[in-house]
This record gives sequence, structure tokens and C-alpha cells, in this order.
Amino acid sequence: MNFCSFSQTYTVRPLADGDISAILELCQSNPLYYRHCPPPPSVETIREAMAALPPRKTLADKYYLGFFDGAELVAVLDLIVGFPTPEIAFWGFFMLRAQRQGRGAASALVSELCAGLSARGFQAVRLGWVLGNPQAEHFWKKNGFRETGVRYETDGYTVVLAQRELK
Repeated sequence: MNFCSFSQTYTVRPLADGDISAILELCQSNPLYYRHCPPPPSVETIREAMAALPPRKTLADKYYLGFFDGAELVAVLDLIVGFPTPEIAFWGFFMLRAQRQGRGAASALVSELCAGLSARGFQAVRLGWVLGNPQAEHFWKKNGFRETGVRYETDGYTVVLAQRELK
């Protein structure tokens, strides 16, 4: 998959084991996220996230992407294509470096990503936020995501599924 259309602002490429320290640093810049969604980031949890897959998907459907401004890792996206249905792209994780938050950079990147996925024929993007995390809920709703009515329990918290239509 060509990732150039995912951002006109950042260089986008798949992340690998050699990027784990940069991913860890980015994640550690966002302690509020991990108060709602434990455990705190570590090399082990990042490796697990890079390999995690939903049911019926393979690594061929997964793109753990980094968004770079020069050498600096600015954002991370865990993208699963065709989940839960072929026309939906699922974001398992999205995080912007804390120092860049509050200035519209994350919303601009979400818009670019949605445009890039729409151009590839996807009809919707689905994701989840942790129930009780008002910052996440506000951010995703502000960016056009609507609750699907589905919630599920995981280790210690409830996930609220939301979706944004692309067409």
C-alpha cells in the first residue's frame, strides 16, 4: 500500500522494531491516555500492539504507521484494513505527540487520513475510545465519529465503538 496520500504534512512509513524507542517516547508523552487505558507503555506492550490483530485478520491487513516531521516521530496509527467488513478501515490506535496537541494538528491528520482511505474505496473508519475518557470522546466526536451503540469490556475498562462515514 502506498502511504503518501495519507498526509501532505508528514512522511508516512510502516514502523518496525528499530522504531520502538521512538514509539515509546511518543507514548510516554501522553500519560493521560494511559490513565484511562492501561497498562502504561513499555517495549513489551508496544511489541504486542505492533503484532495485535482482530479476529479473522492477518498481518497482511495491518499497517502500524509512523508520521514523521524530519526525523521526529509525530504520530502513530494502527490501521487494520477491511475490518470488521471489507469496506471499513479500523484504527486500533492513534496518538499524536503531546507537544503538538491543542493546535489542530491531530484533527488535520485525521482529515488527511480519512481522505486517503476514501480515495482507496473505504466507506467508513471505525475506532474505539475508553468510556470515561472525556478528552478522547470529545476529540473523536469533534472529528465526525459517532457512537455505533456497541460497547465491549476489556481488561479494566469499557471501549465505546464509533464510526465516521467517508462517502
